[in-house]
Amino acid sequence: MFKKILIANRGEIAVRVIKTCKRMGIKTVVVYSDADANSMAVEMADETVHIGPPPAAESYLVMDKIVDAVKQTGAEAIHPGFGFLSENPEFAKRLEKEKIVFIGPNPHAIEAMGDKISSKNLAAEAGVSTVPGHMGLIESTEEAVKVSGDIGYPVMIKASAGGGGKGIRVAYNDKEVQEGFPAVKAEAKASFGDDRIFIEKFIEQPRHVEIQVMGDKHGNCIYLFERECSIQRRNQKVIEEAPSPLLDEATRKKMGEQAVALAKAVDYDSAGTVEFVASGVDKSFYFLEMNTRLQVEHPVTEMITGVDLVEQMLRVAYGEKLAIKQEDLKINGWAVESRVYAEDPYRKFLPSIGRLRRFHPPGEGELGEGTVRMDSGVREGDEISMFYDPMIAKLVTHGKDRDTALDTQASALDRFHIEGIQDNIPFVAAVMDEKRFRSGDITTAYIKDEFPEGFDGVEPTDKQRLYLTVTAAYVHGVFARRAEKISGRMSEPAEARKEWVVILDKHQQPIELELGDDSAKITIEGKVHTLETDWKPGTHLLEGTIDGESFAVKFADKTEGYLLRHRGVSVRALVCTPLTAKMLERLPEKPKPDTSKLVISPMPGLVVSIDVEVGQEVEEGEAVCIVEAMKMQNIIRAEATGTVKTINVGAGDSVAADEVMVEFE
Repeated sequence: MFKKILIANRGEIAVRVIKTCKRMGIKTVVVYSDADANSMAVEMADETVHIGPPPAAESYLVMDKIVDAVKQTGAEAIHPGFGFLSENPEFAKRLEKEKIVFIGPNPHAIEAMGDKISSKNLAAEAGVSTVPGHMGLIESTEEAVKVSGDIGYPVMIKASAGGGGKGIRVAYNDKEVQEGFPAVKAEAKASFGDDRIFIEKFIEQPRHVEIQVMGDKHGNCIYLFERECSIQRRNQKVIEEAPSPLLDEATRKKMGEQAVALAKAVDYDSAGTVEFVASGVDKSFYFLEMNTRLQVEHPVTEMITGVDLVEQMLRVAYGEKLAIKQEDLKINGWAVESRVYAEDPYRKFLPSIGRLRRFHPPGEGELGEGTVRMDSGVREGDEISMFYDPMIAKLVTHGKDRDTALDTQASALDRFHIEGIQDNIPFVAAVMDEKRFRSGDITTAYIKDEFPEGFDGVEPTDKQRLYLTVTAAYVHGVFARRAEKISGRMSEPAEARKEWVVILDKHQQPIELELGDDSAKITIEGKVHTLETDWKPGTHLLEGTIDGESFAVKFADKTEGYLLRHRGVSVRALVCTPLTAKMLERLPEKPKPDTSKLVISPMPGLVVSIDVEVGQEVEEGEAVCIVEAMKMQNIIRAEATGTVKTINVGAGDSVAADEVMVEFE
């Protein structure tokens, strides 16, 4: 086996590979950019090599720097992770020429299957059903509009070398193709160094089901069942699970055997994923593409099969035969993965950048009736950069069945606390409890269908309102008791007061509070509820039981009251005396500021272009500028019709969140 390998990647996947290498006794080398100098991967690796400034095009995508790092450290092989150079056939060929082992498929397989156009042609020649589309490359916006019209709207504009949800737009008319085509080309060039584009029919009610395959250099290939990846936003996977709620044994076998046949056609010899779009109506499926690398969502496959895919990649790359046969594989239970992104779900999921002032993930191991696994590449105090993908962690849970895995996932999300940046945990937590998702009746349009206006949180259920009310009352009571002890006042202590009002947003709930040590009795509408908890001031997660039932609520101190979160519910809570509550009822509401005459940057980023001029008439919804962050280009549109009065920024400028970029008369 290899004695030392180099990991040509960063973040969570670099940490993931290091963990398996440590278990196998293999030393690791990690390359890093300026932005990652203090990263967890750098800390964990046996050796490190600096490869340049933060932009990937000047560091992680530069082949010469990666090869030089191998020669400098004496590593025998390179694991590319996912993204960056992982699906670049020229990189695989370069390593072959340099006599450096590539821990991935052979260059021919990458070339044939990694390119979406050639892979579809190959699949069609093999008799595999494929989605209708234009297989030739498209050079201009005018040609893209014509091709789209011929195929029939809606269409998907895709980067040939794309992956990870980057370089994809769905267009429903000519105007959206005119806007989307150049944006996709620019994203493709920036992310993959390859701006080739093709267009295919977009199936409006698909399910995204993919098959994990593993081949060796001796002609053996197996499939490790499927993953359902239909919960997507902007074509970026958010929640994955294995197995799929859709497939029956016959369809699973047919899909798996087809994936293996396709892999064998190109002598595939590593971990790879064959992706299909499947119909939720009749379980028919069509080949989409093959990803010639390890997938982000590989942990759910590992959880239901017990197979370490990174270990198998290492063994295959070293020349070993697959020790696992198809008949050895069985599905054990159910696994679910939530991708925790640095983005604000309350502001249309736009990227969030900053320092992790708090990063407290749930503990790994047993939780309720299931188990928890955490894959992350960050720690408390780390910086989330604008230069890379917004994913900061993957939370994976396993249970005996789907309901158990989902219940465990929801409980683990309750216990995942982040401060310093915005995160999408409230959103994925809300999905875990949503009726349609629970039923398994999902499509890739699920988020658009269920959250058409975006995500503004969800209304608390009666049980959640109880959790939030009890949390606010107990925390306030503990703080009040501590304040009395610090002040040394001789008057009746605030903790002796029993009557309080807990205000959740505008909802007022009178309560009676009897505070004990690590416990409390809270009376609400005549019913006494018993809280047991070991919470102490200084932490922002209250875990415990209410009437014997386990729960967890996250909270943050605010100037007035607390911000409480449970699942997808986020409320401001104020605990006050009954007299104060009556006074607050009489206060007028503050008017919301009118921002319709302003174009405000919704996130920190880089201005790519300003598409209007001073004095220009702009229609509501018209594109005003493009701001790029975390490898995504975001088209910013006018909220109302008007005339441009002032332009405050230009192409190439950095902007902060909420910065005014353009003003209207």
